[in-house]
Amino acid sequence: MAKNLEITLLLDFYGDMLTQKQRDFLGYYYNDDLSLSEIAVNEGITRQGVRDAIKRAETQLFEMESRLELVRRFEEMREGLGQIIDLAQEINDYNMKHSLSREINEYSVKIKTLSQLLLQ
Repeated sequence: MAKNLEITLLLDFYGDMLTQKQRDFLGYYYNDDLSLSEIAVNEGITRQGVRDAIKRAETQLFEMESRLELVRRFEEMREGLGQIIDLAQEINDYNMKHSLSREINEYSVKIKTLSQLLLQ
């Protein structure tokens, strides 16, 4: 996973556990794509101060993930739901080619629909 995406996900899951300043700096840097210098000018601190704050916040996010593993479990669930959708489609395709059971078709459509809702 790309670091920007990983930090963004970690921030979504654990951002409330950071200080407002840490959330702001990470948001400016990763979401708004501001440079360290731009953030420093906007916040009235040094570039090094911004870098240190971002690194500390990143470290905290990674430590929280190593303890709680919420992002890992979320990604596993997303992957599993994708597989469920694919398998439901295979069941539906097989049913259409072989037995044409209306119930199987309805159930596979319901499984796919529910899985897609859970992915959103």
